[in-house]
Amino acid sequence: MELIQLGEKTYYIKNNTNVGIYKIDEKNVYLIDAGNDKDAGKKILKILEEHGWTCKGVILTHSHADHIGGAKVIQDRTGCVVLAHKIEKCFTEYPILEPSFLYGAYPIKDLQNKFLMAKETKVLEVEEHLPDGLEILTLKGHSFDMIGIKTSDNICFLGDSLFSEETMQKYHVSFLYNVKEFLNSLDHLSTLEGHFYIPSHTEGTSNIKNLITLNRNKVQEICQSIYNICQEEKTWEEILTELFNHYHLIMNITQYVLIGSTLKAYLTYLYEEEKLIFTIKDNKVLWHQKK
Repeated sequence: MELIQLGEKTYYIKNNTNVGIYKIDEKNVYLIDAGNDKDAGKKILKILEEHGWTCKGVILTHSHADHIGGAKVIQDRTGCVVLAHKIEKCFTEYPILEPSFLYGAYPIKDLQNKFLMAKETKVLEVEEHLPDGLEILTLKGHSFDMIGIKTSDNICFLGDSLFSEETMQKYHVSFLYNVKEFLNSLDHLSTLEGHFYIPSHTEGTSNIKNLITLNRNKVQEICQSIYNICQEEKTWEEILTELFNHYHLIMNITQYVLIGSTLKAYLTYLYEEEKLIFTIKDNKVLWHQKK
């Protein structure tokens, strides 16, 4: 983990999941996200200790385990508050909701892992407890009620509202809950004025315009791929298999639920855009192009 100063009060810890730090005074800080697991949380606390800082709070951009995994150990060791927004608060307090949502029922034990399911954490609503100097950015799409945070130094922490070029080239289909809201968030980001921007899983940058374009183009590409697959009637699992094959992805049970859920989000979007429709035949729901 590498600590980088971005402004008078704003820092971030460069890691697999970037973690923001905002100084509310000389000794006390708020974190933006908490790392992916207990070990990450311990390393974050060590960095704070080395600089004589005390964690007064953790603001979670959203409730995915790679962002909240370190929150419980940080809270247990410091007594700090943990803040999240609306549905993200519920999922952080009750982590079983994440694999249950993805699976569609009580999840099999293979999905009850630290990648999908963090430890329970006591959470307060961020809008009611946001410290001075910080502003909430609404960035839905990747998750239910994901937010970003803009600091008084004009530094913007963007959560998973933007995927890196490397991630898109490697995995192609990144997790989305709501495709339309994700595109709306890209539109919002294109008007956002900041000095520096920190997406959660890539290098910080002073200019996100190119990354916004790349993300929007990838969504459009995936929409077209699914549309082409649906020239003939297919079940969603048949579409899923063809999508995996098209992008040369390897299925495991975690990818099955993550990309499967994302595919359904795309089917919803294409249905609402009147590109695809479904029919029911022989007790099968079949998706196909709208003629």
